[in-house]
Amino acid sequence: MPWKEPGKGNKDPWNSGDQPPDLDEVFRNVNRKLKSIFGGGGGRNSESSSGGSGAGGILSIIVIAALLWVGWNSVHIIDQAERGVVLRFGKYNRTLDPGINVTLPSPIESLMTVNISNVRSVEDRGQMLTEDENLVELDFTIQYRVLEAQDFLFRVRDPELTLQSAAESALRESVGTNRMDTILAGAGREKVAQDTERALQETLDLYEAGIQVTEFTLRDVNVPLQVRDAFSDVNKAREDRQRFIEESRVHANSVVPEARGQAARILQEAEGYKQSTIALAEGQAMRFDLVLAEYLKAPQITRKRLYLQTMESVLGSSSKVFLDAQSNGNVLYLPLDKMVGAPDSSGGSNMPPLVTPQSGQDSNGSSSSSRTPRKEGRQ
Repeated sequence: MPWKEPGKGNKDPWNSGDQPPDLDEVFRNVNRKLKSIFGGGGGRNSESSSGGSGAGGILSIIVIAALLWVGWNSVHIIDQAERGVVLRFGKYNRTLDPGINVTLPSPIESLMTVNISNVRSVEDRGQMLTEDENLVELDFTIQYRVLEAQDFLFRVRDPELTLQSAAESALRESVGTNRMDTILAGAGREKVAQDTERALQETLDLYEAGIQVTEFTLRDVNVPLQVRDAFSDVNKAREDRQRFIEESRVHANSVVPEARGQAARILQEAEGYKQSTIALAEGQAMRFDLVLAEYLKAPQITRKRLYLQTMESVLGSSSKVFLDAQSNGNVLYLPLDKMVGAPDSSGGSNMPPLVTPQSGQDSNGSSSSSRTPRKEGRQ
């Protein structure tokens, strides 16, 4: 494609026809404007009489650069989470709030910004003695934020080092007033952390360090490595002891109510036996009173009746059969199958002996009522 075409002009990229502006002309225009601003004369004759427009242009550039530099160092935008601390000749002057703020240019005034919303963290560990003179290793974390920017920057030389030292001192105080078993336990560890956080904040407020502790956490609490195995054995024995105690408690909870129930049942049975015995005794006493009343009315009849009742109760449970010796023509029926089928304890038959008039009379003519021959009594 040709650079020069009829009716389309010259398309030569190295010769566009536009000339760059003259630097001297630019400096003269800037100098003229500055002079008009600051009240100086502004004509071509005066420029020529001054003896050089180049020096005026350089001066203008210097002034503009100085103004830009002053604006850059004097206007500050502070975020919402920050505070600005202004130093005048190296000494604290004031604290700036969030927004657009103006200070004097450096080196007159300088600005330091501090983030007061960001939560910072410090970690540390150490070995400390407990109340019962046992050595424990503690790994702890401190979370904090800046409360006062001025105090944080100028009250202490190294805020984080001061925080670590104060935390270690407060933790030693809390650990030294508690036993090792308490510190290793969950509830005791939480109490030690709370006491340490409170003591640490009091120390920082005393130092005016401008720091607020948000959380103090004991990440790990353990015994030294040299005695950890022995301490594990002690913990295992303690856990076994606690397990045995719990098992004993469960067994007691299952046995004691049952024993109490049995005791209550025995007491109720004893009370029932007592009431029944008393009632039976009272009934017998009343029966005796009634029999006595009847006996007083008819002694012979009452005596015979009592005799018959007694003999009935005695002979009712006996396996002997008694026959009337005077009646010879009666036909008797005995349940021999039941008598033979129910042996006694000695293995023999329970069938009673048959007493006849001939065998039942002795030399005196009396009938015998014994199963076996009569034995001789006392001589």
